[in-house]
Amino acid sequence: MLNRSAAEQALRRAVSTGGDFAEIFYEDTRRSRLSQTDDRIDTATTARVHGAGLRVYKGLNSVYVHSNDTSAQGLMKLAQSAADAIGSVKGEGMNVHLTGAIVKNIHEIRQLPMDVPGAKRAALLRNVCRVAKAESSEIAHVTAALNDWEQHVTIANTEGMFKSDIRVYSRLMTQAIASNGRENQTGSVRNGGMIGFELFDQLTDPEADAKKAAQQAIAMLHADFCPAGVMPVIIDGGFGGVIFHEACGHSLEATSVAFGNSEFCGKMGQQIASTKVTAIDDGTIPNGWGSENIDDEGTPTTRLVLIENGILKNYMVDRLNGRRMNMAVTGSARRQDYSFAPTSRMRNTYIAAGDDDEKEIIASCPDGLYAKEMGGGSVNPLTGEFNFAVGEGYLIKNGKIDRPVRGATLIGKGGQTIMKIDRVGRKMWMDTGMCGSASGSIPANVGQPMIRVTEMTVGGRK
Repeated sequence: MLNRSAAEQALRRAVSTGGDFAEIFYEDTRRSRLSQTDDRIDTATTARVHGAGLRVYKGLNSVYVHSNDTSAQGLMKLAQSAADAIGSVKGEGMNVHLTGAIVKNIHEIRQLPMDVPGAKRAALLRNVCRVAKAESSEIAHVTAALNDWEQHVTIANTEGMFKSDIRVYSRLMTQAIASNGRENQTGSVRNGGMIGFELFDQLTDPEADAKKAAQQAIAMLHADFCPAGVMPVIIDGGFGGVIFHEACGHSLEATSVAFGNSEFCGKMGQQIASTKVTAIDDGTIPNGWGSENIDDEGTPTTRLVLIENGILKNYMVDRLNGRRMNMAVTGSARRQDYSFAPTSRMRNTYIAAGDDDEKEIIASCPDGLYAKEMGGGSVNPLTGEFNFAVGEGYLIKNGKIDRPVRGATLIGKGGQTIMKIDRVGRKMWMDTGMCGSASGSIPANVGQPMIRVTEMTVGGRK
């Protein structure tokens, strides 16, 4: 635990050379990973992450230092290093008195993952692999992996904050590979949350995930290559939201906006998307994969409407970039661990449900591409230009799903694409991912209902 008296002394030292704000982020985390490939456990690891990071501001200048020595002496060394780097003013600094605050927990944890016997964990993975392999003789390999961690944090700053929180995450990832002896295709499913092992006992169906991964791999093994061209594209819900996350979400983070590195700079209150589009970044969803109680600066988490009926309403803002932009923080400051300074990041980011019937969305599309599952891709936050692989795709002919196609790529620009959304379905769901950016890799949910984009460039084969 972070000693309050030691934290007060370190914070005083940190601002003793002219700094106007200082913060300590203390962390003690236990991590576990267990994975199985086919019928053999191939990874069983545990790890501990322990340390503290200390940050000092002087106007818009910032210094961040960190160490795994969290003793009183270690904290004072950190504070002195930061103070030496931020300024040379000699004086009394400021008085710091830390007051503890109760953090409301909105994420019920019934069974800590690390308290679950290894045999029960292994049995879950064994069953997942068995179910996926049983789906077809064409399933050559299956990998299932359990990842979980328990993070204890305390955040203290020169404004008197002294808050502690516990975050528990659990996630199951299943990957199936189908093969015909000449080529392979992959299907994958992810399921997780800020929740304990009860995720797998009560809230999700690992066997259904296993079947879905296998069926996706088999479908793509027998698929034709996708034709290239400009066409309407229907993107399904869940991980389909990765396009908004990457091509638009990062461009709405203060990390980009504060420096003018976003296509959405200076557009607050303007229409940046179709009137069909309302987009939200919500850290308050109980047990959500990207949820929190407080962010990594100690600000209570929020439900933030980014876009409402096409109008830009908010950016995601952390403390330092809030200074640069003269805007209030939004509870969006996140980091991988104590070795990273926090910055504005997404949490559970999604396009909200609309009022269009999903069957009608497909029936009203004479020809086009149905992207049932999205894969990975890349994006330039400054321009919004993106390139995403379609993990599972189907051609649409005369308003009906025709046949599976593989090798499809969606190419476009975020700002243009969200202006071309003319249908938004009634059912929204989310999928888990790990988001990488300036402050490391963090859990983030992406989501949306089924949407239709009137026109997109689809990469494939002529």
